[in-house]
Amino acid sequence: MPLIHITLAGQPAPPATIAALQRDTTHLMRDLLHKEAALTVVAVTQLPAGSYAADGRAVGNAASLLATITAGTNSDADKAAFVAAATGMLNAAIGDSDAPIYVALQELPASDWGYNGHTQAARRAGRQAQVAA
Repeated sequence: MPLIHITLAGQPAPPATIAALQRDTTHLMRDLLHKEAALTVVAVTQLPAGSYAADGRAVGNAASLLATITAGTNSDADKAAFVAAATGMLNAAIGDSDAPIYVALQELPASDWGYNGHTQAARRAGRQAQVAA
């Protein structure tokens, strides 16, 4: 159940680019991190040129991606593959970036987050109870 925030800065991206980022990010989550596509939520925020800075100077074109996932659900190799692929995806979407493109995977304990009112830990306990029954 990843929650992903992509931030773009520079010229506004066309709707087709935003849709492609949402689709491609969902596919990367599914294929590389083994997450359920139906539970993957991707939000894209666009900021004007100059909203990002590198070396203390505003830049015209930049992107970043922050994805929240449940701690302990992926190997280091899975995560490295995702970071590399997501960086390539962002580079393809925005062209040359004037700042480093950061991709971050934030891992939260299963007890600390969830969706539709239930934590991941509660969902896991419910699945285990069903299997035991």
